[in-house]
Amino acid sequence: MSLLDIPDVFIGSTDDGHTFVVLNRRIRDTDRLLTDAGFLTREHLGRTLYLLPPSTAQDEHERAGIAMYGLLAHTHDLVDLAWTTRQDGATPSREPDVTIRFTDHAVTATAATGQADAILAQHGFISAGEKQQHALPPGLGERDALSAVVRAEAHLYADGISVHIGLGIATPQDIPPAPSRPGAAPAPPPITQVQRRSR
Repeated sequence: MSLLDIPDVFIGSTDDGHTFVVLNRRIRDTDRLLTDAGFLTREHLGRTLYLLPPSTAQDEHERAGIAMYGLLAHTHDLVDLAWTTRQDGATPSREPDVTIRFTDHAVTATAATGQADAILAQHGFISAGEKQQHALPPGLGERDALSAVVRAEAHLYADGISVHIGLGIATPQDIPPAPSRPGAAPAPPPITQVQRRSR
């Protein structure tokens, strides 16, 4: 299972600037909400992906944000780590204060300020040896790691600290396949922290 498979709705960005939405359970009106906002649908390795290309104009990014939060009428188990749907996300004018990166075996963060260092520490990040380099503790499960990143990102954003989340997904073609779902396995418990952003 990848971190994309944990919540009902995962919203993220690829390294090449696509915004994507992954649904892990059927949600009413999703197709209409997202396609009306300009998302394109694509079948990919057992998933229906909703993609907003990087060339999309800023007003469509704002409409996409409204559509995404329309999903909150149907589920609160939603994680939004997309940097592309921020007001300045598609064309950042400067380096972010914090960069958080997911890799196959670790979640790391780089912070440009002492305030950002302190917030990362509050949410479970530990020093990675070099100044302003942090990581989540090894052995942390995917669900706990995702929850820590969601909480840290929301806290940083609320304090006006710019954040870029790198999911380690270069292009839409690199989005991991849907997990095999044998039988009617029980749904995982939801992440209690819903990240909400103003668009």
